Amino acid sequence: MKILMVLTSHDTLGDTGKKTGFWLEEFAAPFYTFRDAGAEVVLASPKGGLPPLDPKSDDPDAQTEATRRFKADEAARALLSATRKLSEVKAGDFDAVFYPGGHGPLWDLADDPQSIALIEGFTAADKPIAAVCHAPAVFRHVRSSTGEPLLSGRKVTGFSNSEEEAVGLTGVVPFLVEDMLVATGGRYERAAADWHPYVVVDAKLVTGQNPASSAPAADALLALLRAA
Repeated sequence: MKILMVLTSHDTLGDTGKKTGFWLEEFAAPFYTFRDAGAEVVLASPKGGLPPLDPKSDDPDAQTEATRRFKADEAARALLSATRKLSEVKAGDFDAVFYPGGHGPLWDLADDPQSIALIEGFTAADKPIAAVCHAPAVFRHVRSSTGEPLLSGRKVTGFSNSEEEAVGLTGVVPFLVEDMLVATGGRYERAAADWHPYVVVDAKLVTGQNPASSAPAADALLALLRAA
């Protein structure tokens, strides 16, 4: 198995003067889920090199077994510091793709033409695609082979409006993930309560609601690969 993980290159949280980027748990948990299953993992980002880490995901109360493992893993940290440019990767070279969240993707990957083309390539080849938390934003402009929005009529989840309100960024983000998923035709689902893990699988499309959903989403992606 060869899995591509695509991370954001955007580090500015709107006009707040604060930093953002990718969410550490949403990268680390899937990364080790894939590696421990024997998969080869390749990392990419729009600009290549070291992607920006959302500083809040590095807070002590945001740490998990996976994030602590990553911090102690020199080889994994070296791999992250040298992500390939999105322009250098193509769907044909991989069995699946996974997008970790963090607020960064709302500003770059949601509108990135190379990311859009990449996802459309995976879709055309009927290969599994996964995104967690804010990363389902990457489907915003993606079309299916029939020209319809990729999410039209598809079951999907992602960071909820109430979770965005809870972190105080409703008025900062360029759009709300839940609203966007509905506006593009998705059949939005969510956990009964905020911050609980929730994963939706619709054919080869896997989405997770929040950081707690990152490892379950990775497991769901692996299940699709094994079934194939």
